[in-house]
Amino acid sequence: MNVITEKHGAIITIGINRPDARNAVNPDTACQLVKAFDQFEKDPSLTAAVLHGLGGNFCAGFDLKELANNTTSLKLEQDVTKGPGPMGPSRMQFSKPVIAAVSGYCVAGGLELSLLADLRVVENSATFGVFCRRFGVPLIDGGTVRLPQLIGLSRALDLILTGRPISAQEAYTFGLANRVVPDGQGLQHAIELAKQISAFPQLCMRSDRASAYYSTFDATSFTDALQFEFDHGAEVLAEESVRGASRFAAGEGRKAKF
Repeated sequence: MNVITEKHGAIITIGINRPDARNAVNPDTACQLVKAFDQFEKDPSLTAAVLHGLGGNFCAGFDLKELANNTTSLKLEQDVTKGPGPMGPSRMQFSKPVIAAVSGYCVAGGLELSLLADLRVVENSATFGVFCRRFGVPLIDGGTVRLPQLIGLSRALDLILTGRPISAQEAYTFGLANRVVPDGQGLQHAIELAKQISAFPQLCMRSDRASAYYSTFDATSFTDALQFEFDHGAEVLAEESVRGASRFAAGEGRKAKF
């Protein structure tokens, strides 16, 4: 299998398993990634997913050898609402958190896959970059859409135009990496982070998450964003907020204790 999934309680790990190709994605791998993420989204028992690469690298992008030797790889669904992207799940939107555990190379389409995640836990020796710049391969899996929103247009253009590599520390400075951890510990830390997030009241957390995405990508105005936030937040009040307020009144969580 080019994609290996494992369940850790309410957390699912989705691992790209093509280590000999630095986990470059071919069409079969893309399909398996879509299937795995679809399983995650539809399974109510799962609260978060961790995307990672096996064998020391996150993902080196689309398999250019496949593209060079098999021109049918260019036959892509042009309507982004009707099919998966070349890298697989890049056009999907999720109602639950996704965390990327990044090690080794996270470049080209692999960088685009990491942007699909809400958070990126990055090992110290990892490398990011739009390496496909050198070969005339465009970013068509959301890279030019998500990256400027995450780190700002100026820094995004620095990466997009130059194709230069950046380290984990520079990625952290940019806001691309959310955590930097020792080598070999990225997946472990990402799973622990997913468990921490999953311990919170889920309706409230997912509502706030959805509002943040809506205001960033879909809102037509500031007022529209505020209305979305209120409408969806109001639905949570009776379901979770009253119970939460009662727990606080009883003494739970004092002195910022989680």
